[in-house]
Amino acid sequence: MDLESVKKYLEKGSASSVDGLPPRFLEPLLMGSLSVDQIEHGRVICSMKIPSRLLNSGNSLHGGATAALVDVVGSAAICSVGYSAPNTGVSVEINVSYLDAAYVDDFGL
Repeated sequence: MDLESVKKYLEKGSASSVDGLPPRFLEPLLMGSLSVDQIEHGRVICSMKIPSRLLNSGNSLHGGATAALVDVVGSAAICSVGYSAPNTGVSVEINVSYLDAAYVDDFGL
């Protein structure tokens, strides 16, 4: 792929097309199908039925969505040990090992 094509791919979404989105729109987009199966001190176990809105071009769960879910649920686990500010978690490093693809209507996490 030539450099101009790469540039066009990265710039294909114009700022005006996303400026109208509500603040914090990403969380409901990601977490709309998330269920908390178990929560205890220092541990949060979740599952979700994979919605089509989180699929990549290969029709499997987008890796970025997976990493964002790891970030959000990891922050919840930190909060479960007594930190009082649930919206202030900041990930310094996230390591996600992708072992297999998840597809629409699969149950994962």
